[in-house]
Amino acid sequence: MSPAVVPPVGARIRQARLERGVSLRALAREVGVSASLVSQIETGKSQPSVSTLYAITTALGLSVESLFDARASSPMTGVNPPGTVPHAVAALSALAADPRRRIGPLVGAGERETLELDSGVVWERLGRVPGADVDFLLVTYRPGGSSSGSGGLMRHAGTEYGYLTSGELILTLGFDEYTVRPGDAVCFESTTPHRYRNDGEVPAVGVWFVSAGVQ
Repeated sequence: MSPAVVPPVGARIRQARLERGVSLRALAREVGVSASLVSQIETGKSQPSVSTLYAITTALGLSVESLFDARASSPMTGVNPPGTVPHAVAALSALAADPRRRIGPLVGAGERETLELDSGVVWERLGRVPGADVDFLLVTYRPGGSSSGSGGLMRHAGTEYGYLTSGELILTLGFDEYTVRPGDAVCFESTTPHRYRNDGEVPAVGVWFVSAGVQ
């Protein structure tokens, strides 16, 4: 079974921005990127990096977990486009009524919803407890992949815990740098500037649990 299809993250971001009455330029200023980049993300011409995605969702008061919550169509566009990237709070009743949506208690290996970001990072949702504002993810950093396409450090609300199962990651946390190897675990407040990158030749894969800190 292939991973569940979810609406493009750009459409979700645009919907949330319009619902909040935020202009494209205002959002770009808040995030610290160009308005053209935000426009390209919203139209699906570009996918955000991990750091840009967190910055946008923080500015709009969303959680990353909410990006995985898909409805059959976007009320802002009236279309039902396929995609691999998502975000926005869907009604729990709609989720429960859709047998294709596997939020728990058991999520099979072929049923995980997948969020592919630029800069070589893939998130797969391992499950979800309704009402719990957390990200429970299998994260893959492809060779050369990084949480920040620009190389800068990211910060966002919440606390994160990670356990690496294969490959190797370099974690920059504040002024310190750590090499994370299989079997190693990390935990820190996500407000601390940080970045993950894979300098190796094989994918780095691990399980991450992030308390979003955004209601």
